[in-house]
Amino acid sequence: MKLPLVDFIRLTKPTILLLVVLTGATALVMEGSLLLEPLRFALVILALLFTGGSANALNQYFERDIDALMERTKHKRPLPLGKISPRHALMFAVSMGVKAILLLAVYFNLFSAFLALATILFYSLFYTLYLKPRIYQNIVIGGAAGAMAPVIAWAAATGGLNFTPWILFMIIFFWTPPHFWALAICLKKDYERVKIPMLPVVKGDKETARQILVYTLWMVAFSLALLLVKAGLVYLLLALILNGIFVYKAYRTWRKGTTAEAWGLFGYSIVYLLILFAGIMADAIWHKSL
Repeated sequence: MKLPLVDFIRLTKPTILLLVVLTGATALVMEGSLLLEPLRFALVILALLFTGGSANALNQYFERDIDALMERTKHKRPLPLGKISPRHALMFAVSMGVKAILLLAVYFNLFSAFLALATILFYSLFYTLYLKPRIYQNIVIGGAAGAMAPVIAWAAATGGLNFTPWILFMIIFFWTPPHFWALAICLKKDYERVKIPMLPVVKGDKETARQILVYTLWMVAFSLALLLVKAGLVYLLLALILNGIFVYKAYRTWRKGTTAEAWGLFGYSIVYLLILFAGIMADAIWHKSL
């Protein structure tokens, strides 16, 4: 049976993969050693695509019954729609994970390969099967997996780590709860239906909005901490503007407590991360050209 490629692409959650690639590429540009080796640079990006794609596809494989009940997913994802069989989805997910680990182990180092394996297992098994259905702070802990792209990329390029990739990690780590909790406020009935204890379901919208604001302020702090390592004036100006808008939207979500404000924050959070990390790359390239 011929299976459409587009359905396998949907298994990988391509929007999330875009952020994975961007944040990983940002780490590579800041580190700089692979800028003169475009093939090796591309191989790291490919390994990140396989890592994120594997984790996301395994997540959809394990959550296929839940996805079939949620309005947000039952008409969009290939497994609830019957476009791909669970067996094919699992084979696809595992094959991508194996490719990611082999790419990093053969062409770079075992440390980065181990980090990729740990990320896939943490997100697909620990977060999806244990944290998400049991703990209302699931997205806080599970968000560590989504923040690993800069760490894996830096480790691949250098064989080690320093403060810079961990600051990038922390920006994404503290960005994740405001991003997903804003969405969870809007989709609270979906999560109630499938008995997933997301924060708005357990603590209510007001407490969720308060925690969104708290995590936003931590995110701002770490985005400015990047100035201590490898960022300059261009990045500072961009970060101040982007962070100011984010804090304003988080504050309005807390004060007004409407779904419209939460949707606005969710949409802006994606734009924020894209522009912020593109700005970090532009700032790094500008400094290297001086």
